[in-house]
Amino acid sequence: MDLLSIQHDDFALYIECDKFDDVWRKASTNIPTEHLQSSYSWSEGVQSISFHRQGQNHVINSDSQDTPAPRSCQAPAIFFDNTTYPIWVEFKPGATNAQFGSALQSENGHFSFRRNNLTGFLNYGNEIGKSELVIQYQKNGVSKKFVFSYDVLSTKLNYHEHWQQIVADIEQEYRMLSLDYLRRTFHTFSPDSTGGNLDLIWWNIFESEQQKFIQAAQTIINRPRHRLQATPTFLRADRIKRVPTHIENELAEYRTQPNHLYRIDEQVHTHDTQENRFLKFALNQITKRYDTLKKRVESLENISDIRKQQLQNTSHTLHALCKNPFFRTIKPFKGFKQENLTLQKATGYSQIYRTWNILRRAYSLNDGLYRLQTKDIATLYEIWCFIELSHIVRQQLQQDGLEIDHRNRMEMSGLFTYELGRGEHARILFKANNVELAELIYNPKSTQKENDNAGIANIVVPTVPQKPDIVLQLTKYDLQKDIKLTYLFDAKYRLENNSNGVDTPPDDAINQMHRYRDAIYYRDYKDDHTPTLKKEVIGGYILFPGDGQPDQVAVANFQKSIQSVNIGAFPLRPKDEQNRALLEHFVQQLIATQSHEALHQVIPQKGIFTEVGNEVLIGYVKDNKHSYYTAFEQQRATQYYTGPQFPSTIPLHNLHYFIPYFDEKGIRDLYEIVKISTGTAAEVRKLGGNPSSDKEIRLILEIRFVRTLFNNQFKAIDSNRLSNNTFFHTAFDKLKEIYV
Repeated sequence: MDLLSIQHDDFALYIECDKFDDVWRKASTNIPTEHLQSSYSWSEGVQSISFHRQGQNHVINSDSQDTPAPRSCQAPAIFFDNTTYPIWVEFKPGATNAQFGSALQSENGHFSFRRNNLTGFLNYGNEIGKSELVIQYQKNGVSKKFVFSYDVLSTKLNYHEHWQQIVADIEQEYRMLSLDYLRRTFHTFSPDSTGGNLDLIWWNIFESEQQKFIQAAQTIINRPRHRLQATPTFLRADRIKRVPTHIENELAEYRTQPNHLYRIDEQVHTHDTQENRFLKFALNQITKRYDTLKKRVESLENISDIRKQQLQNTSHTLHALCKNPFFRTIKPFKGFKQENLTLQKATGYSQIYRTWNILRRAYSLNDGLYRLQTKDIATLYEIWCFIELSHIVRQQLQQDGLEIDHRNRMEMSGLFTYELGRGEHARILFKANNVELAELIYNPKSTQKENDNAGIANIVVPTVPQKPDIVLQLTKYDLQKDIKLTYLFDAKYRLENNSNGVDTPPDDAINQMHRYRDAIYYRDYKDDHTPTLKKEVIGGYILFPGDGQPDQVAVANFQKSIQSVNIGAFPLRPKDEQNRALLEHFVQQLIATQSHEALHQVIPQKGIFTEVGNEVLIGYVKDNKHSYYTAFEQQRATQYYTGPQFPSTIPLHNLHYFIPYFDEKGIRDLYEIVKISTGTAAEVRKLGGNPSSDKEIRLILEIRFVRTLFNNQFKAIDSNRLSNNTFFHTAFDKLKEIYV
């Protein structure tokens, strides 16, 4: 169906989209209809513009030849992200060499001119904002250009509110990170003392100013301002028209010598003024920087031949102006000693001064007159999710003296722009009293080269690279020292469908979280032996720009699956505090949950017992001179044996930890129980024990030291709790009940 048609003096242009009704329905489901408006504007030569939507036509045309058609209007949006639009341009006789005038060569390659018809298609992908459709052609040997401007909107987020909020949040955290170059859409920006002035901003500003700057320089050179300047010269008396008072005595003295020369100051016109010196300085300075940046732009693979030719023409004009003979008598510029009204008000000079001045200023993404390109919305949404999650973690830790160690840094990427650091360069540490509580990592893996180091200590990916967007590691201080629990978050700027008023994430995104959990491992080093691989990721969650009532979102499948398999999704979009609260509550639960509880929720492989509990056995270690006792004193024991009264009433399969009790000292160390077996007293004697009978049965625990419990200090306990004065069974989090 035709969405829009333009009748021009030289051609007729038609824009189509077969699936536009589905696109509009999807957009209107997520965004109020009043926000699906676009601003349209066009260059001269248009006879009429017709908008065709849902059986309704809206026509803008000229009343007469004396009344030109308006060149702008507000109307429902036509262009949306990730939508293909075929375009037809039928030229009238006399038009030749028509082409699409994009800065991207790949986009120009979508169009072809044949038999007076220019045909092609546009698809903006995830790029939203303002854009232009540029048609260049020749009519009777004269080059012409037609420009049609419009907004490209998102079907998932409100461009007029959500996009601005995302960019504002990113800019507040990482100034100028949102910027990009050679995009198909642009946005407006204006001066701001807190902004930045990157090469990219300079380039974009001068691109909008260059024609006015060049025209002003040419105007000055053709009609420069000049001033009278006293120039010393030597003349005979008969050549002096007006006798200065300072040579009257000299003239009387040499009146009999007609060939005597007298020194006088003669007023002559000169172009060597402060204003012209500034023009020379500004022109040379801008030309040099333009050439430097031009080389960087031309090195891009996707830049079109049309844009290269435009850059070359501008550079040639600037160099020609710099070499103009007018500047031969102009001295170097040495700065202004006072305010110069000529530069501020005089024709030509004021434009030169204005351009030079605005190129020195800082800019930010506020509404303004200048164009600026930003990263695509999917990338911006990913960065924004990382920032939002860091704010949520900081909010939910609720620790006194909380310190945030930002190790994030921006790195120059490609031409002009910055990217957020990855892996080791993109960490946020949350600490309190120099104790690490949590760590947030952005994009810890990117290439196959990093396959043995995913950007996290001891984390490996044995197969193919995995690229989770955000990694959250929570440090626990309960059963094991500094144990870190890993959770993955992936930001997806996509929606699958809307079910019962609730947006759902894409199925393949949920499947990806399952792959992450199965593909990322932890390399466990024990006693310098060959490291073993263990599963690292506990849960994975999609962050997507969905919408829905919180009570309905809470019972959606992607939320209920988190409770059962620790894989699911959270809707997260700007200005949606209600659904954001679901993620806040979840992060709060992760922080509050003890490690043994979190690990207990991990589903084991069928047929393999992998339950991890917090059951602990406290066992008495007899004080003697054998190496057995010394090993416990030095925290290097590997085995513990019981006496003849061993804990037969305790379910041994529930035991996971062992704490030795030292008589008259208390407890100090935590060991992990690796294996439980039985043996005879004769076997125990080899361990350093001294049993009374060789045939008595003993319980033997193979153990591994984990950490000290009380900063390497002993803690006294109620020894009466020890059954038969040898052992005591409890839960780790109930130890405080037996402290003395």
